[in-house]
Amino acid sequence: MRIYTTLTIGEHHTNHCEDYLITAEIGKEKILCAVMDGCSMGTDSYFAATLTGKLLRKFANEYSYKEFISKKSDNLQQTLEGIIRQLFWELHVLKNSLQLNWDEVLNTLLIAVVDVSNATGEFLCIGDGLICINGEFFEFEQNNKPDYLGYHLQEDFDSWLSNQKQRISAQSIRDFSLVTDGIFTFSRHNNQLYQQSGNVADLLLIDKAGCESANMLDRKRIDIEKEWGLKPMDDLAIIRGIF
Repeated sequence: MRIYTTLTIGEHHTNHCEDYLITAEIGKEKILCAVMDGCSMGTDSYFAATLTGKLLRKFANEYSYKEFISKKSDNLQQTLEGIIRQLFWELHVLKNSLQLNWDEVLNTLLIAVVDVSNATGEFLCIGDGLICINGEFFEFEQNNKPDYLGYHLQEDFDSWLSNQKQRISAQSIRDFSLVTDGIFTFSRHNNQLYQQSGNVADLLLIDKAGCESANMLDRKRIDIEKEWGLKPMDDLAIIRGIF
C-alpha cells in the first residue's frame, strides 16, 4: 500500500494551519492514519490538533513495541478502541496538568487502523469530516457544531464510546481517504479566466492519475489551483491510501 498526504492552510486563515495529520506503523503490517481539525472558535486551535497527532504517534510506537515483545496482536477493533481510550485519558490528564480551558482542547478527529496484509480497516469520525472507501463517500456533517472529544473528557469513557455511531468497518479495501471538511470549501480565489472546473473530491480522492509520485495529492491540489482557479478557503488535510 502507498500512502499519500497533503496539508495546506486555507485562504481564510492567515497565521496557522489548524489541521494536522499523522500516519504511523502500529504493529506488523498495520497502519494508523488520522487527520485533525482544530476548532476555529477555540483558543490556539492548531495546538489541540497538533497535540492529538503527537499523542497518536506516541501510542502507535508503544503499540508496535508491545506487539514486538509479546508476539501478540489485537484485532483492528480492539486496537482502535484501545488507542481512543488512551487518547481520552491522556488528554484528560494533560488538560488538568497544563490547566487548559475547554476551548484549548477542541478538535475533530478522523482515525483509521488498517491491516495492510488483508486490506481491512476500522474507521471512526469524532466530529465532522469525510471518509472515502473504494470510491464511496461517507460524509459526517454536524451542522457546523462538531461534537468534539474535548467536550467529554470528564465522562465515563465506555459510556461515551458506546454512543459513537460514526464508525465504519471495511473489508477488501482498494483505496481509502481521511479528509477534513476543508474539502468542501474550494472556491475561486481571483477573477482570472480558467478552464471549466471538474469535481474536486473525485480528483483528489478517487482519480489515480499520478499515483506513481509520492507527492500525488500536492500535485493535484496545485493543478486544481492553476487550471480551475480553485483554492480551499478552510484548512485542508488529506490522507489517502491505495493498495
